[in-house]
Amino acid sequence: MTDPVKDSVEVALDLDEKEVYSHIAHESAEDIIRIISSLDAERAKLHGEVIYYKDDWDDLIRERMAKGKRHTAFDFYNPALLDIWEAKVRELKELKKREKLGYALLAAVLVLTGAASVMTGQAYVLLGMALLPLAVLIRDRSRDRSDLIYYELTQFFIDELGELVRKHNLQPERYKFKIFSGDYFGIEARKLGTGLFAVVTAEKSKGNH
Repeated sequence: MTDPVKDSVEVALDLDEKEVYSHIAHESAEDIIRIISSLDAERAKLHGEVIYYKDDWDDLIRERMAKGKRHTAFDFYNPALLDIWEAKVRELKELKKREKLGYALLAAVLVLTGAASVMTGQAYVLLGMALLPLAVLIRDRSRDRSDLIYYELTQFFIDELGELVRKHNLQPERYKFKIFSGDYFGIEARKLGTGLFAVVTAEKSKGNH
């Protein structure tokens, strides 16, 4: 008969104090590198890149929060990130909602001017068509703001990983993560095969967030 599988808390309680903290820090770091890669994958998609990345960053963060609640005194998740994450998620949803509303309004104007042209014989539809470039403006503004939000979230988690690595003497090389953009602070990006990977640096990030 096989032994029952222990969760992270039970495993931690079987270790001495130093190993407890090392174990939880390691687990947290492994979760965070998945979140970083998932967030940056979404950012790359905004830039038109074809990305095949399966993890959902929102689900991963929720899982990380749930683990933190179980760890109680051994929680290595920065509670401040919860507020940042929730605010950014709300903003992303609002951006998408406004973008869809903008497209819907433009479509409505085009339909109305088209109908007016048919009914009156006047070229009102040209007025509607003159507004079509606004669709590009709406798309670009929404994409640029979304890009900044994904960038900020990714950088926050990179900083969090860096803190874990420095505070608990973890080996950065053990927690390398896949990235699709190289413009973050506090990392060293390296080309491995056809992919780009990164590790956090020993020094604290000097980026402004």
